Amino acid sequence: MDRFNAGYDRLFGSDALSIGVGFPLTDSAETRPDPDAEMRLAARAESLGFDALWARDVPMYWPRFGDAGQTFEPWSWLSYAAAHTEDIALGTASVVLPLRHPLHVAKSAASVDRLSGGRLVMGVATGDRDPEYPAFDVDPDERGERFRESVALLRTAWAEEFPDATGAWGELDGELDLVPKPTSETIPLLPTGNARQSVEWIADYGDGWLFYHLPEATLSSYVEEWRELAGEKPYAMVVRTELADDPGADPEPVHQGYRAGAEWFVQYFRGLDEAGVDHVVVSASGDDPETELTRLWTDVFDRL
Repeated sequence: MDRFNAGYDRLFGSDALSIGVGFPLTDSAETRPDPDAEMRLAARAESLGFDALWARDVPMYWPRFGDAGQTFEPWSWLSYAAAHTEDIALGTASVVLPLRHPLHVAKSAASVDRLSGGRLVMGVATGDRDPEYPAFDVDPDERGERFRESVALLRTAWAEEFPDATGAWGELDGELDLVPKPTSETIPLLPTGNARQSVEWIADYGDGWLFYHLPEATLSSYVEEWRELAGEKPYAMVVRTELADDPGADPEPVHQGYRAGAEWFVQYFRGLDEAGVDHVVVSASGDDPETELTRLWTDVFDRL
């Protein structure tokens, strides 16, 4: 099965560490970001050389959790981003499968993939915002099983014509087909975190693994286990990057990452590359997001 659409190939088609950046690029976590400003920054990220733009899936805003992603739902948002960019990969980080009917996910994702020329790569997850499960009448204890069923149906609906399939989501008896089909036999799926599954399951059924920031020693053990189980399937991770004004500044821990000078970040990302990480999703922050995005690329990533 050919799983390497244009987006997947952009991220994982070479041995070099690829770099993506997460929406919202204006760092507007709790209020609705300006779409025009976001798209200008998306085009700027592409022109600089970033490899991917990643959109969150936050079905309902929960102030206690502290952020609303890019606010807009990911399919509309990534279609909008596709229309404002040329060839940068478009990723979901990550679609909460237990809260969505898998046939709706299959059709929406295939539509974005087609409209973008095969640029979609999907992080998929089980979710972590407790009040969402009763809102969608989903038993949180069934998240793991629903996730596995969704992955299986996505693969079937994308690859087969008029399929036969059944599950807790419903039944297909061969009279209905999903259209459009994606640009390849499947849209690449990267389970995110543990997704209520074993690492063995993720290695068998995922097209890669998207994980969170980890301390270097822990990261090395995770990547080593992943290579033993998954071979050359890619390992991707998220890290928050706050670039200090002083290029020589030592690192300070922040949530899911670091604040540090450019010199330290260059060595840090070189170390991730040597450790076997294939893709990193970073963040641009600050009062002037375009300047911060540009500094991240020219002072750090362009030197890798």
